[in-house]
Amino acid sequence: MASQQKRAAEFRRLHKGPKILVLANCWDAGSARLIESLGARAMATTSAGVAWALGYPDGDALPLDLLVASVAGMTRVIKVPLTVDMEGGYGKTPKAVGAAVGRIIMAGAIGMNIEDGNASPELLCRKITEAKRTAKRLGVNFFVNARTDVYLRELVPPAQRVAETLARAKRYRDAGADGLFVPGAAQAVEIRSISDGAGLPVNLLAWPGLAPSVELQKLGVRRLSAGSAIPQVAAATALAKAKAFLRDGDSGPLREGAMTYGELNTLVTGR
Repeated sequence: MASQQKRAAEFRRLHKGPKILVLANCWDAGSARLIESLGARAMATTSAGVAWALGYPDGDALPLDLLVASVAGMTRVIKVPLTVDMEGGYGKTPKAVGAAVGRIIMAGAIGMNIEDGNASPELLCRKITEAKRTAKRLGVNFFVNARTDVYLRELVPPAQRVAETLARAKRYRDAGADGLFVPGAAQAVEIRSISDGAGLPVNLLAWPGLAPSVELQKLGVRRLSAGSAIPQVAAATALAKAKAFLRDGDSGPLREGAMTYGELNTLVTGR
């Protein structure tokens, strides 16, 4: 537990700069170790990637037992902090969310994303409060990143999105949230307004038209996530390779661009 507390403290420190925290989201133990080997300062899961890897669609469909096992596998092979995308919290009630959070913490996670979606902000507030209560009982300074889908789901007209995001930020902050995730926000003026007014470290999602991380840092953004982009590209590459091999049976192109067997085996050996 002491090492977990240390990772939790390190994760909080990474949100305070001086550089923006860039997260290349992982989806299983192998991808977590692979990304960590590149010098990643922390790891975050993509809910979509984890679900797809285990044969489920994204959207609160993955059984909690499988998520917990996947998180335990990741924390076994990496040394950096791991935060977990828990979608709606794996529970319809705050009590159920608290129980799920407890299991994720016991699997080694030091933080989570939890989203409002189309539900009321008040429900997310109660889930956040229960998550923090559970983490305190377990002795981990758990980082709760509250995701608002104001932009992603277009919950209000464009002219109202900054104001609605900031109103929700205040409610989530008062409930105990440690960060604010605003997927879909991409305009510099709006990002600056949200960063200045949220009162929490702001996290954005890699998005078409979004400025590079160095520019986002100047706008006050503290965290940038790849989301499901990397597993989507990995799946497309695997699909193309498998399609060509099934069609032609040609061994030549199959390993083009591949890491070697030895490189991958060494990557996970002894971790």
